[in-house]
Amino acid sequence: MMQRTIIITGASSGFGYHTALKCAEKGFHVIATMRNMSKAEVFKTDRISSVIRERIEVWPLDVTDDISIEDFKQKLKQLNRVDVLVNNAGFAIGGFLEQVPIEAYRRQFETNVIGVISATQAVLPMMRKQGHGKIINVSSISGRIGFPGLSAYVSSKHALEGLTESLRFEVKPFGIDVVLIEPGSYQTNIWTSGMELPKAVHDPDSPYAYYIRGLWKALNSESHGAPAKVADLMTRIASKSQVRKLRYPIGPGVRLNLFLKKAVPWPFLERTVLKKLLK
Repeated sequence: MMQRTIIITGASSGFGYHTALKCAEKGFHVIATMRNMSKAEVFKTDRISSVIRERIEVWPLDVTDDISIEDFKQKLKQLNRVDVLVNNAGFAIGGFLEQVPIEAYRRQFETNVIGVISATQAVLPMMRKQGHGKIINVSSISGRIGFPGLSAYVSSKHALEGLTESLRFEVKPFGIDVVLIEPGSYQTNIWTSGMELPKAVHDPDSPYAYYIRGLWKALNSESHGAPAKVADLMTRIASKSQVRKLRYPIGPGVRLNLFLKKAVPWPFLERTVLKKLLK
């Protein structure tokens, strides 16, 4: 059997990093892509066995840069097959809509939505020609449930959800499966060093200042799961011959929150959220 190839964007940390390791352990040829190649050292540590290191190849890729995407397309010609693409590259912008500049919204969508489209368009011709493949889009519980102070991130993930639904219909006849991973709160840097905050968010005179304190308190009080569990899920999906489900919610309280949004009347849900943040 030929060695399967998986491409993972945003593989320098978090879900991408752990998935690269897990898939290499399963025997995949892993193409771990990252925007900043200085972070490639994470795969050269002695904590990773030589066998696993040999299965991981690091490529540069900035999903928001046209030249980088074109270079990526050229490098794909070196491969005999692409079995799985994991669209994991992403970041979060915090802040209330009135405070977040339009340019910040554009950058949020450029990475979390347009970047997914660019990487997917690059690999689809090969997957379609070979008659099989999987595309795993890393969304979030925020793609199903809105939350104040995260409208840029939430709206980008809602867009990704709709994009993925449509894409699954489009490529299923070619033997290509498309799925959504919907993590809740996990111990990744997206909510710490990865969270971008406009200057206005830190303004003590902001009309949202009291609101922001409650928001950060709520975010920091959540229980955070281990990202390796999400990596385990993505590795299982990557290893399957066929994937029937579209959505895979995962994480502490995620399924309960999805149920409550569907079952609880909106006025009650709204009062509950606001009471928690504004108390």
